[in-house]
Amino acid sequence: MVRQILKIVREEYVAGCKDRLEEIDPQDSLHKIVSSEGEVNDYSKLIDDLKEAILDHISEFQMELETSSDNISQQAREHIHSNEIIMTIGTSREVKAFLKKAAQDRKFEVIVAECAPFCHGHELAVSLAKNKIQTTLVPDSAIFGIMSRVNKVIIGTQAVMANGGLRAVCGSHSLALAAKHYSVPVIVLAPMYKLSPQYLCSYDQESFNNFLSPEGVLKYSDGSILSKINVYNPVFDYVPPELVTLFISNTGGHAPSYVYRLLSELYHPDDYNL
Repeated sequence: MVRQILKIVREEYVAGCKDRLEEIDPQDSLHKIVSSEGEVNDYSKLIDDLKEAILDHISEFQMELETSSDNISQQAREHIHSNEIIMTIGTSREVKAFLKKAAQDRKFEVIVAECAPFCHGHELAVSLAKNKIQTTLVPDSAIFGIMSRVNKVIIGTQAVMANGGLRAVCGSHSLALAAKHYSVPVIVLAPMYKLSPQYLCSYDQESFNNFLSPEGVLKYSDGSILSKINVYNPVFDYVPPELVTLFISNTGGHAPSYVYRLLSELYHPDDYNL
């Protein structure tokens, strides 16, 4: 979000330098992006009413953030149909709202993988069941065995990387691999603010992932074997873009290959590495 604010400041400054004689296109043309047309290198010039213009633009951005989840859920009827079996993993605010919206006028079944060892899937399963959605909670080990019955996989994500890959909850990669094996489409719900200009580096797992206490995987009561093994408890999985079928954001649906274009509209290239 900081990068988007910086892009807003740059846009308003450029508009101020031009005395607002030209209308700024919110979706920059490909030519402008490649040629850096309209950029300003000197930001020392004083611009009248620049602060007010920036604050107005930030207010619009704040409203977009507040309504992004609702805008995603409004698209549910286009992607979920009657009598389908939907699979997801863990819990996600966007996924929860998406499924509840679709359930208002059609019947379908949801299979929730529990997302061990955190088991956040229990929370989602309870919430959906209270909303009278037929819900089945399964262990992560049952994902592959059940996938042949599934029509769609719908998941959330913590971030969308620059190449269209995902930084998603642990277990998402296994879920996406099983879906690919059975040719089941994987739909990812991601508001625009979750797009990141960063790439995953194979040698930089520490900055990409978070590792929690291994006590969630192996209890301290099993102390007799603790000295003989190394136990890791990662929070996130990396899901490569070739395993993702479609992104649904608050602006509509996009293929993973289109992420680079969305990034160019959201962030300035100079702000990719802060």
